[in-house]
Amino acid sequence: MKYWNPTFECMSREEMTRLQTDRLIRTVKRVYHNVPHYRDKMQKMGLEPGDINSLEDLKKLPFTYKQDLRDTYPYGMFAVPLSEIVRIHASSGTTGKQTVVGYTRKDIDTWSEIMARALVCAKADKNAFVHVAYGYGLFTGGLGVHYGAERIGCSVIPVSGGNTKRQLQIMKDFGSTHLACTPSYALYMSEEMEELGIKKEELSLKAGIFGAEPWSSRMRDEIEKKLGIVALDIYGLSEVMGPGVSIECECKCGLHIAEDHFIPEIIDPETEEVLPPGSVGELVFTTITKEGLPLIRYRTRDLSSLNYEKCECGRTSVRMNKVTGRTDDMLIIRGVNVFPTQIESVLLEMGDTSPHYLLVVDRVNNLDILEVWVEMNQSMFSDEVRHIEQLEKKISRQIEMTLGIRATVKLVEPKSIERSQGKAVRIVDKRKI
Repeated sequence: MKYWNPTFECMSREEMTRLQTDRLIRTVKRVYHNVPHYRDKMQKMGLEPGDINSLEDLKKLPFTYKQDLRDTYPYGMFAVPLSEIVRIHASSGTTGKQTVVGYTRKDIDTWSEIMARALVCAKADKNAFVHVAYGYGLFTGGLGVHYGAERIGCSVIPVSGGNTKRQLQIMKDFGSTHLACTPSYALYMSEEMEELGIKKEELSLKAGIFGAEPWSSRMRDEIEKKLGIVALDIYGLSEVMGPGVSIECECKCGLHIAEDHFIPEIIDPETEEVLPPGSVGELVFTTITKEGLPLIRYRTRDLSSLNYEKCECGRTSVRMNKVTGRTDDMLIIRGVNVFPTQIESVLLEMGDTSPHYLLVVDRVNNLDILEVWVEMNQSMFSDEVRHIEQLEKKISRQIEMTLGIRATVKLVEPKSIERSQGKAVRIVDKRKI
């Protein structure tokens, strides 16, 4: 099975434009009449639903920010009566009040559909055993993958997160063929396999779909080598739908967006101007089929770019390039923009250490300083101090050559950096800014 739904995945640009235009017009009418927040915003701009007649008119509409969802907490942005909401999810709330997402029965059906497409990109079919190690609960990860796998007819193994040794035993005994979790947790699993003496050849794994955090192509190489699988990037966020908004295919040249459900834009995060295809900027989504929580021009804070060329896999949907970071994850150190994935690429390219690291930023005498803590491999741990110091200097020089700023590199004991079974914590910013 090459495609799950070729009608939409391989639709011509002209047909897709007509479909998106029709659905956009309907969505704008729905939010205007059913969501006071959008009606107020549009009225202040002098806009009415009748002013939106084409995709070109999208840029006339107001942006939606995460703060809008917090300001209307919990249900103020819902476009249907609560009696029609069959599922409620919420973000982690780590940076403020939780953002609450409501789904109608049709929304759940849509989510299952796009996740089925995503899993088929990873070659899943009714004979697959999908090992879901994303969390189940208010976080959208686990249940989204679960429903998509069931839509295909896969055997779902709903392990959720945690208890890694048990996970590996289940993976081995149950014959898991597809792994779904964060990339950092997949890497952690591979470490535990080494410790337990489990060889990748003992597993039935063929592919993994990894998301919920930015990760580099170097990390992909590491995961594929250690687990013996094809590792694909999946993208989604709870406010827009959950996982499945986009997914890589076997070509690994961008993530195919489910354009019949989500219209993407790339904007300059400072000026909010729409940028042309190929430009790097902030990713913005407008949902055009959601009933419970339709969103107009939602600013994701994720940095990416769009490619409208037809993919070699045959899918015609626009592809977003791998997220390189977030506008709010970006560190500005002595005037230089720094993303954790840049440091990660340097470390993995050199290959002298483990791929686990932590960026510690502080301000001393009004000057920003950056420390990069990197775990040593077990084999390095017994090396002479002189060799360790030489490697620290070598990594520091490479970071300076790549980023243009000096960083103090500190090699630390194996497994001394805290592991996460969810999103990896990469930054500790001690500055008072």
